[in-house]
Amino acid sequence: MNFYARGFNLYLLLLAGLFAGAGCQSDKDKGDKHLASLRLHLENRAQLPGVGKTVSVIRANPVLVTINEDPVLTEASIVRADLLDTPVGYAVEVKFDETGTYTLEQYTSAYEGKHFVIFGQWSENSTNSRWLAAPLITHRIVNGVFAFTPDASHEEAKQLVLGLNNMAKKIAKENK
Repeated sequence: MNFYARGFNLYLLLLAGLFAGAGCQSDKDKGDKHLASLRLHLENRAQLPGVGKTVSVIRANPVLVTINEDPVLTEASIVRADLLDTPVGYAVEVKFDETGTYTLEQYTSAYEGKHFVIFGQWSENSTNSRWLAAPLITHRIVNGVFAFTPDASHEEAKQLVLGLNNMAKKIAKENK
């Protein structure tokens, strides 16, 4: 019986390359399917029964904030998200579409001195979701770019940004 080791190794190498390439493709597809959500709620100081709900923000030193239950802005209006390095850590920056920009401008001009309370979910697992921040509205935002420092690890923030960008691509594709 004749056995050609060189030919066999060449075929084995090619076959391994095909499987390795397929594995990389599935990882890429998996990354593209990773979605996230981000909800901006407005602080509600009225504290009337049935008007809002109280949530806890910041895990290390929890702060209770009463919010309107309906979000002002959602991931449906996000065009792009970025993770920025800052001198004290990192921040998540989101760019809103035209409607989101208009909404952000209206709320930041009308409710200066109140807080946006931000909820994020960066995987289908409910343990990967929480109230991330409650930045104070200090000025009118007219360019549609909103940045905040999340109460999340750097890896969680990266997953959030990746998921938000995938969600923005998915929504843009559906709207074509």
